[in-house]
Amino acid sequence: MTPGAMLLRMRRPFMGGPRTAWYREVVRPRILRAAPLRGTSDASACEVHLLTSAQDWLNACWAIRSFYRMAERQYALCIHDDGTLPASSHQALKCQFPDARIITRTQADDDLKPWLAGYPRCAEFRATNKLALKVFDLLFYSHSPRVVLLDSDILFVSRPDELLRRIEEPSWQSNCANADVATAYTVTSETVRKYCKVGLIERFNSGLCVIQRESLQLSWFEEFLGLPGILSHPWRVEQTLLALASSRFGVELLPDEYSVSLGAGFRNRPCKHYVGAIRDLFYWEGISFLAKGALNGNSPRTWMGAMLSQAATEAKR
Repeated sequence: MTPGAMLLRMRRPFMGGPRTAWYREVVRPRILRAAPLRGTSDASACEVHLLTSAQDWLNACWAIRSFYRMAERQYALCIHDDGTLPASSHQALKCQFPDARIITRTQADDDLKPWLAGYPRCAEFRATNKLALKVFDLLFYSHSPRVVLLDSDILFVSRPDELLRRIEEPSWQSNCANADVATAYTVTSETVRKYCKVGLIERFNSGLCVIQRESLQLSWFEEFLGLPGILSHPWRVEQTLLALASSRFGVELLPDEYSVSLGAGFRNRPCKHYVGAIRDLFYWEGISFLAKGALNGNSPRTWMGAMLSQAATEAKR
């Protein structure tokens, strides 16, 4: 480990100030004390897929539990390891979500290598960009005609009725996604119209989507990965690919209450996407709210108060 990396690791527990540090370092791991979330195996309506990492897997636990608690559904759950997840974290996820499929990067690489053999651009992109798993692994491992793509930095605070309607309404045959604060792709609409004859939707955010499985076609992705400039920004390529495929297939944005917002507060939103610019709020706003009872069906403060009391007792020993 380099001196710079070591210094960052030492500073990380204190980043964001004391309030953020408290909820991130002390309260966040307490999600592992909750009883296992069972019953996440029903793929008849849809599946929930989430990509996680060594850095974000605890956040993913909160995201997953908040979704299932507020949605009150038993959709099948599939968790994808981006290749950085240590064995201890993998085991912890298995204990938390015993009915979920948890796909290791090693397993996925072995499974997808022959599958992508005829699509060299897709294979190269997946081999060099961890976020590509949100595209190709979702398609390969999904068993349901509809998939909810969920990022680990989204927390649900009330029942997401409009999202559930789009998941479960048989007549709903297009993709949908939460709206970003601005359009963030690696290619322009003009380039897409010129080379693909597709009208590219604006502000598509891949953090929360309902994806029709048939909209994810390898031949399309192979075509899109040939667009000039498509690989210009490594953190936006998968979002661009999903927006392109959705635009060709049929897509619309979720209602405004699902849109990415950079301000504090929920403002009648059923969920909130805590993107990088507001990541500190994930801890002292989102986790704080859920830990005080909403996630566990308790009255406000009940669960949180019990944990704080236990922590105080342990500290005195």
